[in-house]
Amino acid sequence: MINKVDKNEIRKRKHLRVRKKIAGSAECPRLCVFRSNSHIYAQIIDDTQGITLVSASSLDKDVKSSVANGSNKEAASAVGKLVAERAIAKDIKEVVFDRGGYIYHGRVAALAEAAREAGLSF
Repeated sequence: MINKVDKNEIRKRKHLRVRKKIAGSAECPRLCVFRSNSHIYAQIIDDTQGITLVSASSLDKDVKSSVANGSNKEAASAVGKLVAERAIAKDIKEVVFDRGGYIYHGRVAALAEAAREAGLSF
């Protein structure tokens, strides 16, 4: 009998492996990405205090009104731009990117590129 491990369990293992090395601080917080089948979420987290400084998702009013579907690259770009704007408003310019165990492709890459274009550096 073969033990079946689903893709999300494999992703969680990858994420834990990455989180051993990546940690956000007050000077350089962590930009964490989570994508579900229907939406994408981004948070900027200070791991030393354990608080979320800034967050944005495809469920926010600003993004939801501008895109028809919350699970495509267009929505991911809008979320990346919004999280970067909110971070810059709170005087956060440099972050560490945590892709959450997902490969850097598609929606995750679109969010990261939009955040870079909006002024975040990582």
